[in-house]
Amino acid sequence: MDTTDTIRTAGRLEDILALQRAAFLRDGPPALDRRRADLKALRAAVLARRSEIENALNADFGHRSRHETAIMEIFPLAAGIDYLRRNLRRFMRPSRRHVALTMRFGRARVEYQPLGVIGIMAPWNYPLQLALMPLATAIAAGNRAMVKPSEFTPATGELMSRLLADVFPREQVTVVTGDAEVGAAFSALPFDHLLFTGSTPVGRKVMRAASDNLVPVTLELGGKSPVIVAKGHPLDHAAAGIAYGKLANAGQTCIAPDYALVDEGEIDAFAAAFDKAVAALYPEGPASPDYTAIINDHHHARLSALIADAREKGAQIRTVGGNAEQAAGPARTLAPTLVLNATDDMRIMQEEIFGPVLPVVGYRGIDAAIGYVNARARPLALYYFGPDGEDRTKVLTRTTSGNVTVNGTLLHIAQDDLPFGGIGASGMGAYHGIEGFRSMSHAKGIFEQGRWSGAALLRPPFGALTDRILDMVLLRQRD
Repeated sequence: MDTTDTIRTAGRLEDILALQRAAFLRDGPPALDRRRADLKALRAAVLARRSEIENALNADFGHRSRHETAIMEIFPLAAGIDYLRRNLRRFMRPSRRHVALTMRFGRARVEYQPLGVIGIMAPWNYPLQLALMPLATAIAAGNRAMVKPSEFTPATGELMSRLLADVFPREQVTVVTGDAEVGAAFSALPFDHLLFTGSTPVGRKVMRAASDNLVPVTLELGGKSPVIVAKGHPLDHAAAGIAYGKLANAGQTCIAPDYALVDEGEIDAFAAAFDKAVAALYPEGPASPDYTAIINDHHHARLSALIADAREKGAQIRTVGGNAEQAAGPARTLAPTLVLNATDDMRIMQEEIFGPVLPVVGYRGIDAAIGYVNARARPLALYYFGPDGEDRTKVLTRTTSGNVTVNGTLLHIAQDDLPFGGIGASGMGAYHGIEGFRSMSHAKGIFEQGRWSGAALLRPPFGALTDRILDMVLLRQRD
């Protein structure tokens, strides 16, 4: 089958969409066995190209450990596909619904129908997993799909184009490559649903473009995900979990802890524990083979500017983990960095960081920490380190975020049965779990009238019988 990397104009995009929509209308919803077979083929194709995928991502980032790619991209994708295949019969099963008393001889149900053609716009930070997991969800729901990878990961995008073309005909799955102009044209297509993963500013543009065609959207955005460390919680434990979540993929993760709220009397001890935790993860510092590079020069310069701005405004900048000077060696690496005494006027506390830099903010009392979080846009993730008890309950009930991990970081995204998605500025809608299947399905309500129906007694001409029925239904006491 042909690869799809030449589809770069709006006209060509519309042609592919028309081709897929015509095929969907011609063939109708695929059966359970067909969907399972397609998911199995997708999984097998990814695993067969594991080394190619690892090499492509290493090339796109400048340096990325093959283990990190396997753990953060290939493994969760394979596990997610397995979950969909195991649960698909249950997801597809119609659900019975209650029938009104006056129509008790009828039957009501909801059937989950494929929407048609799904558009998927994937980001650069996890370009394989964040393209193919939404694709797997779309396939499970019986849809066809067009996939637009990020232009910042060209090697991965080209490989994904070939991989999918080997598995699916173009009328079922198509990869579209190109720059931001192609992405803008893609977001303006009249899809049946559009899923975008990326930054909040770009998400606003995507939603605006989709609105012209009334295309429903799922937006997986980001924001400043906080981590709250309870006073008295073992700092070695908290620092180890935070360091892992902050430095995986060099912090280029949408649900990475963006800043830490630490009791003001424990900040120095936390900084020491964090330094120790980073050294344990990356013994050779930024030159460690497991430490990922920053994706490009522009992003590296942006992160450096955030640090410089914080320093100029009075923050204490502390590189951690040792061998910070080695960051100048490997291309585009940035040493793990703590920003102490961070304040709201610093850019680093206003923008999503998306890098290996962790501001630490002191708080006095759990209510103050909760107030700090709630004074800002709702985040994609929230993390809490502390024992079960009143403070944890307060955090969980009085803050609103996409998802939460308690006494860890990132781990909620690995739970396939949980929905994943943001709220407010961090996104809308969800995928993963049954929620993902339903977000890419139409819940069609169906009522089948029985032989007898009390509703027939409420047709004109109205009279005394109508009044008696209405009195019986409306005026009887209900608990």
